Order: sequence, then structure tokens, then C-alpha cells
Amino acid sequence: MSRPDTANQLAITFFYYRDLPAAMRFYEDVLGLPLAIDQGWCKIYQICPGAHVGLVDEAKGMNKWSAVKPVQLCIRVPDVDEWYDYAHAKKLDNLSKLFVNDEIGIRAFVFNDPGGYQIEIQSATRPGA
Repeated sequence: MSRPDTANQLAITFFYYRDLPAAMRFYEDVLGLPLAIDQGWCKIYQICPGAHVGLVDEAKGMNKWSAVKPVQLCIRVPDVDEWYDYAHAKKLDNLSKLFVNDEIGIRAFVFNDPGGYQIEIQSATRPGA
């Protein structure tokens, strides 16, 4: 049997929360992401065309909330310094300093969302990075 050759429609990464309303406020008010799909106990926000993050109430989702979060959501932006100033003013949890990784060609910083998931905001430092 051949693999389907139709184009994908969306990419959604799901995170699981004990306090879904707190997560929703963060993704809407702090990150400014628009709600794209409201499934009740699952809220799907658009990061950019085709890329989404889904916030799931762990009481109803396929997985459960966990204190250990071996996953990071990375958002590439045109001006990481502007976002860093904003994050610093918002006093985001576990906000790092700005850093440069010349090996992979990024300038970035990280912080945690209300559920403990790490978010990285980055800009490329060279074409093709």
C-alpha cells in the first residue's frame, strides 16, 4: 500500500494542563495567539499559517499533565530583541537571558508558560538558519 500523497492541512502540538483557563489566558493575552479551533476542553491556537498549539484539559485528553516537560515550543520571530523586552516587562516565569548559538544560527531566549512548558522565542542570525 502506498502512503497518501495529499498535502497536510495543519500541524498541532498538544500540551496538557490542570488549569486550562490559566493556560488560555497566557496564550491569548501574553503571546497574543488567536483561537483557531474551540473544541471545549481543547483549545487550538494558531502560531502562524499551518502551525498550531493545542491546550488540553488533562481530565479529558488522551494524556495527563506531568511535572516533567521534555518538550519545548519554539516560535521564530523577526525581532527577538523586541520580544525579549516584552517578556522582561511581563516578568515571565523562568525567563532566561538572551543568548546566541552560532552553531545553529539563532539568537533566542526561553521562559515557562503557566503549566511549566518551556517556550523559546528566536530569530535567525544568518540566512538559511
